[in-house]
Amino acid sequence: MEENKTLNMMGSYGSYFSNQILGDAPGNLSFRSGKWKDAKEWRSLARKRLLECMAPIKIDKRPEVKIESIKEFDGLHVEQLSWQLPYGPRTEAVFLKPAGCKDKLPGVLGLHDHAGNKFLGWRKIAQCDNNPWLIQKEHHKKYYSERPWANELARSGYAVLIHDAFTFASRRVRVSEVPENLRGNGVDPEPTDLEGVNRYIAFGGIHEAILQKSLMCSGTTFAGVYAVEDQCALDILANRTDVDTSRLGCGGLSGGGMRTVYLSAIDERIRCAIPAGFMTTWRDFLLNKCYTHTWMIYLSLLPQDLDFPEIVSLGAPAATLILNCNEDKLFTLSEMKRADQITRELFEKCGDGDKYHCSFYPGGHKLDIPMQNEAFAWFDKHLKK
Repeated sequence: MEENKTLNMMGSYGSYFSNQILGDAPGNLSFRSGKWKDAKEWRSLARKRLLECMAPIKIDKRPEVKIESIKEFDGLHVEQLSWQLPYGPRTEAVFLKPAGCKDKLPGVLGLHDHAGNKFLGWRKIAQCDNNPWLIQKEHHKKYYSERPWANELARSGYAVLIHDAFTFASRRVRVSEVPENLRGNGVDPEPTDLEGVNRYIAFGGIHEAILQKSLMCSGTTFAGVYAVEDQCALDILANRTDVDTSRLGCGGLSGGGMRTVYLSAIDERIRCAIPAGFMTTWRDFLLNKCYTHTWMIYLSLLPQDLDFPEIVSLGAPAATLILNCNEDKLFTLSEMKRADQITRELFEKCGDGDKYHCSFYPGGHKLDIPMQNEAFAWFDKHLKK
């Protein structure tokens, strides 16, 4: 890589850390390096290293799931669920499938986005009544063309589970539970209190750095918590009698795309993965885009071993569709395209070139209806019999 002479977020330090510390050659554990001939052997070593860097917490057993309500809505069977993990408040979730369906269905874990909004969780991608919160409707309009994609996917013949991720919605940190000197202007609002919701969103954004430091002090990482919670939700989905455990997938936009990358890399039950609006390289984060993103991405000891797109490649032969937008301000287009090249090369080297595809769409950060339709077709191709 030629010395980067453009402005970057590290100023005059950028070129040294990008070129001399991170480097442009394949990392120490990259399958592209040629050190390994056997993809299975490489995947075992690289996944082990990924897990070491994630430092995942342990949840000894699947939690007991409580069904809070069951109803039909807009052609769907809807269950509102909750479960208690060993720490924090109860996790709230929603399960959707076609109303009246008695067959075993392919299961998809819907992973909601981050979007700098920790007040919302599963409601970002689903709707289960005729009176959605205003902030929920606005979120659907901004990122999903007013179509909550989890509902649409379920209606087409899937069992879909969406749960609140670690530090979001039901799992969020309550302002009242932290010391007064850390509360700032934050409040614990009702969903209809738009001013209060905005104050909570601001608090959540600031408090994330404190959470990151605290997690590091406990010897884990954000990914080491949320990926384990996502695996727990996958356990719950897979344990249902109306779900075919041989046909499981996951997907999501932005923070949901990030979670898809990590979950598909560590859990071989995922047979189909769709990260949308979340694929680039560690170099892009280092030089250009760290400031636009959450602490939930970063594993500080991993980048010299595996580039970011190599994480999702650990999921091969899971059928993987990456969806990008050309004007997405969260990433640099040239690095998104470089990530595509790296991922394609790895899938081909693993003998799974037919299981990978990447599409680029016009516009900014979103998962609009054309993108959703391509995602649904990919799920159909690889999960439906």
